[in-house]
Amino acid sequence: MSMFAEAVRGSCARGVHWIGALAFGACAAVFAGGGALAQTSGKIPELASNPSVSSWVRVRADGRNALYGDGWLDPPAGMRGPIKTHPDHPLQGNNDRRGRQVTLAIGDHMDPILKPWAAEQMRQSNEEVLTGKRGMPFLATSRCYPGSVPGQLLWTTEPFYFVQNPKVVHMVWQRDSLSRRIYMTDKHSENVKPSWFGESIGRYENDELVVDTIGLSTKLSFLDMFRTPHTEKMRVTERYKLTQDGKFLEAFVKVDDPDTFNEPMYLATRWRRFQGDWHEFICAENNDDKFSHNMFPIPTADKPDF
Repeated sequence: MSMFAEAVRGSCARGVHWIGALAFGACAAVFAGGGALAQTSGKIPELASNPSVSSWVRVRADGRNALYGDGWLDPPAGMRGPIKTHPDHPLQGNNDRRGRQVTLAIGDHMDPILKPWAAEQMRQSNEEVLTGKRGMPFLATSRCYPGSVPGQLLWTTEPFYFVQNPKVVHMVWQRDSLSRRIYMTDKHSENVKPSWFGESIGRYENDELVVDTIGLSTKLSFLDMFRTPHTEKMRVTERYKLTQDGKFLEAFVKVDDPDTFNEPMYLATRWRRFQGDWHEFICAENNDDKFSHNMFPIPTADKPDF
């Protein structure tokens, strides 16, 4: 049985309650007698619906729109969850109704899940911000970079869309029209060149879209706003499931990188269906360091496209 299946079985046995039907689906797959990732039949979830007017906007566990500071949701009890804010530097996002000052994202580099090199890289990144060397910590999509996998799933400001075809499922973000391709096949390429979104292959299982991704570049690629790093050995498994009659979409993510983490990490996030037209958004326009925060520079072309 896979580590994912073992972890889910343990959580289910303890009567875990989690967001919506996603945990239930994973539990049902385990108790059905096979591994949670075993191939089964089921209808194809309509993630795209009407892509001309229907998209997905990320929300918190309570259903309100996610804002800066709303990171990964926790997995079921007994499963190793995401890196949290540093205990000495609690994160205050834009979701506080009492008007408290927003703070910068300083991750807990002392988390025991981290290998020494990863902990040290996070410590140095934190130090850059705390000493004022870098006025704002790096956040990929805010600085016009792709957010990688799974980090791109945390973007809050603009919606994203699914386009489902028999051979390829596209995930397209309104911001900069970032596009990720999921090839509906059962085998990865023999030689995968590391890239922003890696190579993703997918299948439909138990009314879920299951995605397996390898070949992720480490250049400016992080799991979260705390700049949690990874190596090119990282493997990411995502399970997307519609809940509440298709009004919400949930993702359950497993991150496995033995050169970075001492055990697999499990993450979750959630979106609500949003009705609205596509709006062009060019990130690099008017995205200057107007207040001299020594922000990370945005990508700049060194030669024309044509």
